[in-house]
Order: sequence, then C-alpha cells, then structure tokens
Amino acid sequence: MSDYIGAIDQGTTSTRFMVFDHGGNEIARHQLEHEQILPRAGWVEHNPTEIWERTRAVIQSTLTKASLDASDLAAVGVTNQRETTVVWNRRTGRPYCNAIVWQDTRTDRIAADLERDGHGDTIRHKAGLPPATYFSGGKLRWIFDNVPGVAEDAEKGEALFGTTDSWLLWNLTGGVDGGQHVTDVTNASRTMLMDLETCDWDDELLAIFGVPRAMLPRILPSSNPDFFGTTRADGPFGGEIPLAGDLGDQQAATVGQVCFRPGEAKNTYGTGNFLLLNTGHEIVRSRHGLLTTVCYQFGDAKPTYALEGSIAVTGSAVQWLRDQLGIISGAAQSESLASQVTDNGGVYFVPAFSGLFAPHWRSDARGAIVGLSRYSTNAHVARATLEAICYQTRDVVDAMQADSGVTLDVLRVDGGVTANSLCMQLQADILGVPVSRPVVAETTALGAAYAAGLAVGFWDTPEELVQNWNEDVRWQPTWSEEQRERGHARWKKAVERTLDWIDVDSDI
Repeated sequence: MSDYIGAIDQGTTSTRFMVFDHGGNEIARHQLEHEQILPRAGWVEHNPTEIWERTRAVIQSTLTKASLDASDLAAVGVTNQRETTVVWNRRTGRPYCNAIVWQDTRTDRIAADLERDGHGDTIRHKAGLPPATYFSGGKLRWIFDNVPGVAEDAEKGEALFGTTDSWLLWNLTGGVDGGQHVTDVTNASRTMLMDLETCDWDDELLAIFGVPRAMLPRILPSSNPDFFGTTRADGPFGGEIPLAGDLGDQQAATVGQVCFRPGEAKNTYGTGNFLLLNTGHEIVRSRHGLLTTVCYQFGDAKPTYALEGSIAVTGSAVQWLRDQLGIISGAAQSESLASQVTDNGGVYFVPAFSGLFAPHWRSDARGAIVGLSRYSTNAHVARATLEAICYQTRDVVDAMQADSGVTLDVLRVDGGVTANSLCMQLQADILGVPVSRPVVAETTALGAAYAAGLAVGFWDTPEELVQNWNEDVRWQPTWSEEQRERGHARWKKAVERTLDWIDVDSDI
C-alpha cells in the first residue's frame, strides 16, 4: 500500500492539491486562484479550461515540491464547488460557454416561473431544494435557451453537463479519449434533477427543466470501491491512480470533520458559509428555510442525509474589501484593521451581492451597509464585514434548531476564514456557544481524501477516522445575553433594508 492519499479541492476562487498521510496530516499542497468573470451585475462565471489548467498545475507543483510520484499515492479524491454548471462537447472537449457559478443570479426569472407554474412543491419534495438561482438545473436551462447549439447537441448526447467534479474527472480519465462522465450523489443532489429517495435522475424533474438524460453523468457513491476512473499516465500525475472519492465541498468538509453521527454539525467558512447537520438515513424536510441534501454515501451503504444552511457571501465579502473597495491588501489584514475598533460603531453590512440564501431565500435582496455616520471608519466597515459572517451563521443556526430540535453545545468550524481569530471570537459571542477549530482546518480536502482512502482500504472504517480529529483552538463566548440579542436585533433590521431591491423582471 502506498503511503499517501491525494485530494483535489476545486473551489470557487482557487484550486488546490493536497497530500495527506494515514494520520490525516498534511504533507504538501499547492494552490492557485482563477479568474472571477463578472460580465454583468449578478452574473458570475469561470473559465472551465482555466480551471482544468490550474488543476494540472497544482498537482504537478505539489508532487514536485514533495518529491512524490504516482506510486506514492494509494488513491485520489476530488471535491468541488457545487452547483457551478459546466457544459462541454464530448468530441472536442471544449466548453460551449463559461461555467455559470453557483453565486450567479441570472436565472431569477426561471426560478420565479417554476413557482408560478406550480412546479415548486414537486422540486422541494423530490430534490429537497427550493426553486432558486443557486442550483444547477436553472443554470442548465438558461444555457439551453441562450447558447446556440447546446440544446440540439444535448439531445444527441454530444453535449455533456456536469458540476466541476464531473469536468475534472472526465479530463483526468482521458477526456475525448475515453474520459469517464461521472459524478457522486452529493453533487447530483444539488441540481434540482435528482430524487433524494432513489438517488437517481428523476424523469419528472428532467421534464420540468427540459434536460435530456443523455447529457447527464452517472451517479455513483461518494466513496466508490469501483472508482470514478483511473488517472492517465500522460496526465498531470504521470501515472495511473484510482480516483476513488468525490464529494461536493461542503459534504467533504462534513466528512473531514468526522460528523458521522446524527446530530453532529459543522460550519465551513469559505467563499460562503455552509452549516450541515447530519440527520442519518432519514430525509428531514425543512420548514424554516434550510435545504435537504445528501451528506455522503460510502460504498454500498445507504446514503446519509443532512440539513444544510447555505450562505452565499461570507469570505468573499472580505475579498470584496480587498478587490473592489481596496481598503485591505489581503484577507489577513481584515483582522488587524477590524481590531482597531472595539465595536462596529453602529455599522452593519449585509453582503447580499447575489441575494440572500438560507434561511431567507430572497433573490430580490442586494447588499447594503447601514448605520453610517461621520464617526464611521474603514475599521468599522471591516469589523461589520466579520460580524456579517457571524450573524448570517446565527440566522442559520436558529433555523436548524427549529427544524431539528438540536441545540448546539459547540460549533465545529473549518475553512480559510477560521484563521481570523477575531472573526471566530465574534462567532462565539454572537452565537453564545463555544467555537472549536480542528488541527487540520482545511477539512474539505481532507474529507475528499478520507472518501478515497476508505474506498481502497487505506483506512478501514469511518470510526478509524474519528481518531484523527484533534482540537486546535476553542473560542469561548464573552458577550452578555443582552449584548448578543441587541446586536442580533439590529442585524435583522439591516437585513430588512436589503429586501425588495431587485424586481424579478429587472435586467440587473
């Protein structure tokens, strides 16, 4: 058995390749950002070819840096930004258009029409999702309607659809020369096209969106002993390695946090925030604005499900401070700038750049900074940005407790934003519960590695993985209950100011 497991983590703003040992310890990594293409207000795109080139580059750089080759890796797992929609030609390997990113809101009218035409309840019941701009089905429908030739090629099986995991797996396994067109149950569950109970594409849902089955990938377990395919010797690994794990990024983080028992939850802080609560083999229908999704499926075992609270803009709001406002030079500076003030000075920032996701689901909302006065400084705006991450999480936690009856004793956290100690302290203060970060904070890649490793026997059971989890830092709440509730009440007033800003029929 080889000594290591590799993981490709294809995220919203960057792609990384990481290598882990049997103890779940990071051995090596390399990471590259890719371009965020913003053609119009509300539109967010990626270049799939650039993402594939970045993936090749980070794999090769990591292996070179660590003096590893294909024989050192027992298997490779893939995790990815979910819902982002890629359509490419089977014969040429070329995308028909840029990928439409999960944050993109151009499908607002499509989502509204689904509700108007009476399809909303069917989609909620079968797919566990509300008709919303977030998910892949509407994005695929938009491509059919607006990109010449795609609908016709899809009917002939020439045009292939997938989230970015499918795009990478197809290329890694040969592309036009026999590439495997596959995905896993977690990614498929984010399309509005898969039935949660059967874990297969559903004919009624396909008919609603006008999607031919011929363009869809095969749905496989997240940890697959029969593999998603094998890397090619002429590919970036320079050898044949089983591609044995595949998970959407938030489900991968749940596996990386070893939340294997019903009632266990994690919150990932990345481009957005995503809080998942393991509900076991039971499909729990949300009544408070959450999503019902597949958490993971290991081999032939029954799927494990989750309730999820998805927040569109958290870490990317910090990126906005850097790239659009220019008040910080890097993400790390947000902490030092926000630390210059002891409170937000009455400033609240609701970063509803692409509407509000859970628990509101308001695509008509847009971002707002409220409570400004002559006293306000860039430090207050920076602190309000960090507080926005935490208040949005508070709203999701409240909804999750209402749906499940589970009261959190501790919030287990991961992702890049958890390096910001002030933000994590604010999270503990705003929630009123301790916040715990593991030693390996980048649990998304670790979860993909775990899924791949379980499939090939690198690890024997999920229980073995629990022993790898160790706490690094714990933040205890310091705010009084009065301070906590006063701040949350003002936050909710700020959220109200963002609503009804965009008309569904607007072009903006």
